[in-house]
Amino acid sequence: MRTLLRVFFHLLYHPFAFAYDLVAGIVSFGHWKEWVLEVVPFIQGTRTLEIGHGPGHVHRFLLRRGLVAVALDESATMSRLARRRVIAAQASRQPSALSRIQSRSQHSGYTQINLTRGLAQALPFRDGAFETVIATFPAEYIADPRTLSEVRRCLSDGGRFVVLPAALPKNRLLAWLFRVTGQAPSDAVQVIQKKLQEPLIQAAFETKMHVVEKPSGTLIIIVAEKKEKYVQKTS
Repeated sequence: MRTLLRVFFHLLYHPFAFAYDLVAGIVSFGHWKEWVLEVVPFIQGTRTLEIGHGPGHVHRFLLRRGLVAVALDESATMSRLARRRVIAAQASRQPSALSRIQSRSQHSGYTQINLTRGLAQALPFRDGAFETVIATFPAEYIADPRTLSEVRRCLSDGGRFVVLPAALPKNRLLAWLFRVTGQAPSDAVQVIQKKLQEPLIQAAFETKMHVVEKPSGTLIIIVAEKKEKYVQKTS
């Protein structure tokens, strides 16, 4: 079952990327776009990197807030889709607002739209380039030691790695669908602690798990901070 699901998600993320929003909306009963934006309050600073940007909804939102937002994805199809959507959104905005954001972005060394294709295990950015790195509902690559090492390298001292790995829907049918896809098992907290929080600690991050209650579901968000002199606590 898991193998079939991996094949399905690969197809959805590559040749059938145009249907991603539709499928995500159906599976989450329309709450997916609301959920992914819950990482925003945990962002610090203005230089942000999103890993696995998907159709570009978070990237577009961060640009509207005037942040220097850079986004990376492995899928060329998804990158093209996200770029078209961001450009379309910009075209509908007031020129004065666009100019302010573009001016800030260019001053910081990045163009206004910065969607890059690449792998999280080999980020094409300089050391300490970002104050916050975010990822929403990522696949298994997020806990890969190579990914965590690259994220740490690209974060400035005291920078944050904010991950939304799972949602626990309050709708019964939705909860069942998420269990089937492996996105939110009933023992989600324990699973996340073992599969993500522990690897983050081993990668020299100081981590904290936040549980965000929404009418539509319970979201689990991991905030991992890069502490240059962080020493792992032992019990």
